[in-house]
Amino acid sequence: MTDQTGLESELASFMGEYEQANNSHDIERVVPFLAEDAVYWFSDGSYRGIEEIRSAVEKTFATILDEVYEVRDLEWPVLGVDVAVCRYQFAWTGVVGGERRSGHGRGTKVIVRRDGRWKMLHEHLSS
Repeated sequence: MTDQTGLESELASFMGEYEQANNSHDIERVVPFLAEDAVYWFSDGSYRGIEEIRSAVEKTFATILDEVYEVRDLEWPVLGVDVAVCRYQFAWTGVVGGERRSGHGRGTKVIVRRDGRWKMLHEHLSS
């Protein structure tokens, strides 16, 4: 698929699968989405490479129990055959310290095609 509509559909599907993997709270389902050289910027710090990102995500899974993470309002300012950039709104709900909590913010992702598969190269979340 090289037409813009097809690419957008393919990448929206990828984002939905990534969202589902995160909502499974199983890090082994999340890791296949990451590029080896990925860099994630979260409100609490920056993480480089799969192992650092793995640790950060596992910490989130342990801190926010029963978390449901939702991506909304996807926009694709860059949409190419091998690289795409999306910006979006996100929201989450879960249990933190025994209390129901929620939050929301903005995100940006750089997604690259490597060996025929889309991978997360960069994620930047801010609330």
